[in-house]
Amino acid sequence: MDKKYIIALFPEVKKITSKSLRKGVIAVWLLAVKRGKWQKIDKIPFTLLIKTKKTLVEHTRTVTRMAIAVAGKRQDVKLDYVIAGALVHDVGKLLEYKKLGKKYTKSSFGKLIRHPVAGYGLTLDVGLPIEVAHIVAAHSVEGEKVKRSNEAVIIHHCDFIDFDIERSK
Repeated sequence: MDKKYIIALFPEVKKITSKSLRKGVIAVWLLAVKRGKWQKIDKIPFTLLIKTKKTLVEHTRTVTRMAIAVAGKRQDVKLDYVIAGALVHDVGKLLEYKKLGKKYTKSSFGKLIRHPVAGYGLTLDVGLPIEVAHIVAAHSVEGEKVKRSNEAVIIHHCDFIDFDIERSK
């Protein structure tokens, strides 16, 4: 797995104008792949909470496109942070999940640490800005304990819109 694989899965990464931020987003996915010992990530479900055929990649891309649309209507957000945050908001699931045969389940790590916390650590490990790490840490229930940045509010809501629609099917 390499940079080209990640860009092919997440072509929205090319919309990030900052070269260092773009590199960091790719690096965090590659680090998560390595630490989670994944061979491929395109079939991982986006959640284990509901029955769904939607993959983590599809969910991430949906959240990213929705977030870009919302951010485009605002002047008080940094679009690069929105895109980067959307692309990596669930990267910690590569540590939270494991594959057993044909089934996906919680890993030993995931039974102790949820993906927002794992993803936060991964983003800092590759040197992504704290603003992006904050989006990852605050996008789920863990974010109820902090003041979310404007960018984090967008990702939080886009994430739950996608989840709630998927759950209602």
